[in-house]
Amino acid sequence: MGRMGLALGSIALIAMLTSQPVLAGPYSDELADCLVRSTSDADKSYLVTWLFAAAALHPAVSSIASVSDAKRDELNRNAAKLVERLLTESCRSETRNALKHEEAGAFEQSFRVLGQVAGRQLFSDPAVAKSITDFANYLDQQKLKALAPQP
Repeated sequence: MGRMGLALGSIALIAMLTSQPVLAGPYSDELADCLVRSTSDADKSYLVTWLFAAAALHPAVSSIASVSDAKRDELNRNAAKLVERLLTESCRSETRNALKHEEAGAFEQSFRVLGQVAGRQLFSDPAVAKSITDFANYLDQQKLKALAPQP
């Protein structure tokens, strides 16, 4: 993809991990729609796997999640191929329009949308959803009831 492609791909992938708002324009909206439409459920699952492997490096979770360097390298290579396919083939015209009219900010917004869609797929899995709600079994219900306003 070249130096510009590497930079844009990096921006796009980092955008999937950030939550800072970016103003969306019509071209980034079109690109986001194309990205979501052009990724299969398997692609979205792959993105979740790639994001998890990256997040496993964070000190807060590194003791409970381990991904080998070889596996992370494989995931990075395949994520790059996926992004490259999306930007240069599946969504080529949308990418060009977004670059022309809205510059790199369009990538941030568009890939953020794709990341959110992929994340929803992760958290909508019944086992994941159950695990997330299981913490409620350990809440002290009396303490929570004491927070309610008294009549």
